[in-house]
Amino acid sequence: MSSSTADGIAALRKSYERAELGEDASHADPLKQFDQWITEAIAAQIPEPNAMTLATVGSDLRPSTRVVLVKGYDARGIVWYTNYESRKGLELAGNPWAALQFHWVELERVVRIEGRVEKTSAEESDAYFASRPLDSRIGAWASPQSQVIPGRSVLVANAAKYGAQYLLNPPRPPHWGGYRLVPDTWQFWQGRKSRLHDRLRYRLDEGTWVRERLAP
Repeated sequence: MSSSTADGIAALRKSYERAELGEDASHADPLKQFDQWITEAIAAQIPEPNAMTLATVGSDLRPSTRVVLVKGYDARGIVWYTNYESRKGLELAGNPWAALQFHWVELERVVRIEGRVEKTSAEESDAYFASRPLDSRIGAWASPQSQVIPGRSVLVANAAKYGAQYLLNPPRPPHWGGYRLVPDTWQFWQGRKSRLHDRLRYRLDEGTWVRERLAP
């Protein structure tokens, strides 16, 4: 990094003044608060409001993050779909605890979610897989996700192979399906002026959500 770039990064500043998050105005149920915020993010037409960072930890205790897309949420948890044999899949098989983060820059908001991850049912995975575009369904067969490959030609050849094999009706691969993070902790962060941000945490205590303010 050049010295001018380093100096420029250090000098970047932003004053957060769009909104506030108070206890009286927030929901007692974190799922309702999340539903409100993601609905507002979608309505604001910000880029990919459903994108979230997923953090897992491997057996070597090294953390790893990647961006995935939320595909559903309800009282049971937050759902996404992926290759079970990918790095994240293997890490979740060994350590089912994970964290998610949404960052809606334009709204000056962050949501952090922690909990235990479980696979969705085969029926749920089948239903979602069937709803995907054909090229995405073929892609699930074509990509040995997270494995080293000699070049892109492998993916192209695999896509042609499975496209010819399954035509318009590829079944869900046995190595592909859904995960659901069952939250035990939520955090909602709203940027505020002078770095005195609003930060509310919800933690599960004997089946009841406890809401508390954290210093920013």
